[in-house]
Amino acid sequence: MGFYANCIFPRLMHTACGQAPIRVLRERMIPLATGRVLEVGVGSGLNLPYYDAGHVTEFWGLDPSPAMLRIAEDAAHASPVTPHWIERSVEDVPLESASMDTVVMTFSLCSIAAPEEGLAQVHRVLRPDGSLIFCEHGAAPDQTVRRWQDRLTPLWRRLAGGCHLNRDVAGLLTRSGFRLVALETTVIRRWWLAGFLFHGIAVKPA
Repeated sequence: MGFYANCIFPRLMHTACGQAPIRVLRERMIPLATGRVLEVGVGSGLNLPYYDAGHVTEFWGLDPSPAMLRIAEDAAHASPVTPHWIERSVEDVPLESASMDTVVMTFSLCSIAAPEEGLAQVHRVLRPDGSLIFCEHGAAPDQTVRRWQDRLTPLWRRLAGGCHLNRDVAGLLTRSGFRLVALETTVIRRWWLAGFLFHGIAVKPA
């Protein structure tokens, strides 16, 4: 598992998350980030080209995987923002409370071991009225697909770095104290179990 996790899986994820339907969503969502920005699950740095340097004053990229951060370091050479890397899990963010204007999460909520704890940390570091920009795959509204997601998630987690197919994205956010101000759903049918994408903006109420 060490070789797979460190050498094979990061490249697989980089390729899977770099496909055209996801690039379209990144192009739409990432330029909305402003001020002091924390990206949770920065991964291989696929969001980096889409940040607006005119609106981002400081940028932190957090990820628990050193292999993913090595790929992101290469991507940073052409990035419009200069990243500060944090090799940690989101459950243990070493940033001050209410210190971030924006938090970005794209395809990372699915693999957080303790999502409620992770979102509590996101809530903590955001300033009041700060924005959480998110794009995640999650539980299908179609109950037939949802049953297959539930059945296959235990196996999928072992193969896909802890990724859950069946997380309730909107529910997790609202239960963690965020207010959804924009929420859209994109369905990519050919991806089947991982093709229900939820993207939008949530805020930390003042």
